[in-house]
Amino acid sequence: MIEDDQGNRLRTFHRFIGIRTNNEAEYQALIDGLKAAAEWNPDRLEVYLDSKLVVEQVNGSYRVKKPELQPLYQQVKVLLGGFSDTPEIKHVERENNRGADKLANMALDEQVKKAAPRG
Repeated sequence: MIEDDQGNRLRTFHRFIGIRTNNEAEYQALIDGLKAAAEWNPDRLEVYLDSKLVVEQVNGSYRVKKPELQPLYQQVKVLLGGFSDTPEIKHVERENNRGADKLANMALDEQVKKAAPRG
């Protein structure tokens, strides 16, 4: 979900990424969001995630130990380097991130409907 500094939604999107861990999904959402935000070439960008682990890894406070997260982390670092002013990555509690959570659930619900047997 991309919003301007007034809280107006500029873009929302969701997609099913297959069977992944929560942290892989958080990284993929960050990657997709950074790619979409880059289209606007904003002067300033703040990113809010409800995954404390991903926020701390991207900000350099935690090491990326899981091999499956390392390529995602590297992709995020490359995307962050493409902005003229490095975006701030901040943690937000899940209850304060309901819009993004709803989009994630929509992607899962749509996949479940596709996979349901027809009868």
